[in-house]
Amino acid sequence: MKFKVFISGQKWFGQEVLELCLKKGFEVVAVCCPIGDKYIGKAASIRGIPIIAAGSLTADKIPDCDLGITAHSFDYIGKLSRYRPRLGWVGYHPSLLPRHRGKSSIEWAIRMGDKITGGSIFWLNAGIDRGDVAYQDWCWIPDYPKLNPSQSAKRLWVDELLPMGLRLFDRAFDDIPKGIIIKTPQDDRFSTFEPCTSVKDLYRPDLLMIEQNCN
Repeated sequence: MKFKVFISGQKWFGQEVLELCLKKGFEVVAVCCPIGDKYIGKAASIRGIPIIAAGSLTADKIPDCDLGITAHSFDYIGKLSRYRPRLGWVGYHPSLLPRHRGKSSIEWAIRMGDKITGGSIFWLNAGIDRGDVAYQDWCWIPDYPKLNPSQSAKRLWVDELLPMGLRLFDRAFDDIPKGIIIKTPQDDRFSTFEPCTSVKDLYRPDLLMIEQNCN
């Protein structure tokens, strides 16, 4: 019997995770992505995989499956949805969790002067990026002297953290169907959470000072 997965994601990273699942021989029961997505949405459509519009995901729309996967998804996976797959949900976050929880994790690692960063495959729970960690890897943060923090974050994602996420998912997709379930609780002594840098009305004096020093 095939291992069944449900994917919530978007863009090229989501497409690559879909392709990886198919390469592993998984049955992708459905995909949740933005309408008109030219990557995972198009790939799913070509293969006849059912598509659910991003922003409308509820538990009753998720077919029976073994594992839920988030891949560059900004949809919140609610409690009932998290319990729908037999084994739960895994997702990729581009930081060394519990450091830099939040949507702008790569940019804040750069703004805060970190020398290393990384990626984490973790099990989703009720908190934002707070679930148990399954797999992690790290990399140096290069100096991008001609780029601002936002541009540097995009470059770091493409060069290092996106390929790292695919490598980590590859490991997870080898282990989890075999019953190898790794869950390491995050150590909240070292946790940080930063707001999305595209939201201008959030005020935290400590982060404001860091941002001023970067400009």
